[in-house]
Amino acid sequence: MILASLFFAFIAAALHVFIFSMESVTWTRPATWKRFGVASQADAETTRPLACNQGFYNLFLAIGAFIGVGCVALGAGGSAQEVVGWTLVFSSCGSMLLAAAVLAATGRKYLRPAAIQGTPPLLAVVLGLLAVAL
Repeated sequence: MILASLFFAFIAAALHVFIFSMESVTWTRPATWKRFGVASQADAETTRPLACNQGFYNLFLAIGAFIGVGCVALGAGGSAQEVVGWTLVFSSCGSMLLAAAVLAATGRKYLRPAAIQGTPPLLAVVLGLLAVAL
């Protein structure tokens, strides 16, 4: 269960790095802003600072999850390093999961993106809790 949890935490982090790249690096490219439902290039330019900020939020969550995965993978069972790792995995992936829930609550058209964004961290958290509890 530990490996499965860490795998899904890694996938969640990688996905959030990809989201970061769209929101903070390629936001004003038509392929990106259309994917996010932005109506025009002018609207993409207007919303660029907000998207950039949101992108960095996603990057920081990803970094936390990556560090957590590394700490759990390299830490001895019961060590402080393992505890720090699980704390980072649960807090980072839990935040990703809650953000996906907020996205889903925003409207029906966001259910698919919320499922894509929320499934890997959900699996990481559930499998991680099972691994820690057993």
